[in-house]
Amino acid sequence: MKTNYLLPNTYKPFGWILLIIGICLGLFLFISDYETDVLTINVLSIYNDDAIFGQDTGFFKVIENSIIDELAAISIIIGGLMVGFSKEKIEDEFIYKLRKDSLVWSIIANYIILIFAIIFIYGFSFFDVLVFNMFTPLLFFIIRFNFLKLKSGSDEE
Repeated sequence: MKTNYLLPNTYKPFGWILLIIGICLGLFLFISDYETDVLTINVLSIYNDDAIFGQDTGFFKVIENSIIDELAAISIIIGGLMVGFSKEKIEDEFIYKLRKDSLVWSIIANYIILIFAIIFIYGFSFFDVLVFNMFTPLLFFIIRFNFLKLKSGSDEE
């Protein structure tokens, strides 16, 4: 089976490490509202409107920001992509079908949840839903794909 878009199987363990670290760090930051100056650095902002009185707003500004939440998000995304799109040890037509079905299922499930959130969640809580929504298609895909592999008994990793 020719799958040019998949990474080699050796990327999967490193992807799991990144994904788990990112999820743990992200949940810790979200639940505890943890703020630190440890990773506060000057970063390039494409658009900044964070100034209280509008003195430093505009495009392409250098601002001071803690990048710990960005590191958690990048870790989740890169780790999730490595886990979800690394080849299995045996990559056959059945695994290809499971991968495709899981991807379709995850997108549909994600948008059903998003529609529910649009109807019933308001204010700044909806912003939290949108932040989580960046990660849910990838996480749903990984969970569903591994569940189907385990259920089918073809977990040959």
